[in-house]
Amino acid sequence: MAKKNSKKKPGSNTIAQNKKARHEFFVQDEIEAGLELQGWEVKALRAGKVSIGDSYVSFNNGEAFLYGATITPLNAASTHIVADPTRSRKLLLKRRELDNMMGKVTRDGYTVVALSMYWKQSWVKIKVGLAKGKKMHDKRDSNKERDWQRDKARIMKHSAR
Repeated sequence: MAKKNSKKKPGSNTIAQNKKARHEFFVQDEIEAGLELQGWEVKALRAGKVSIGDSYVSFNNGEAFLYGATITPLNAASTHIVADPTRSRKLLLKRRELDNMMGKVTRDGYTVVALSMYWKQSWVKIKVGLAKGKKMHDKRDSNKERDWQRDKARIMKHSAR
């Protein structure tokens, strides 16, 4: 018997992104973490009803929890469970990663923000970043650099013709 070629479906596995995080913070390190979800939350994620724009990670009793992420329940979700859209969700991390993040947050003044949520095979993963906040002048510098890169690309495109 010949094996079937299992080709990936075209499209993105990204569920949600926090575009504001890169504007507000200098992201130093990125870590992939699993997410502990309930059944109705997985169904809502498949429908794309999630927002991680104001989410952050906090530590409690040696564990990491995601706060501020909103997963809007579907109308057809189970009726015997009361769905809380903004509940705290436990992050599934290895002990070494967890200890490293907690140390940097407590000693070095970092904060942990959610950057993106995506599907990895059949599991929901969230990419969190160790970040330091930007000052107003840093944000202006970032905007100038981004504008210059855009203009430079335009100039190079037109000069090549």
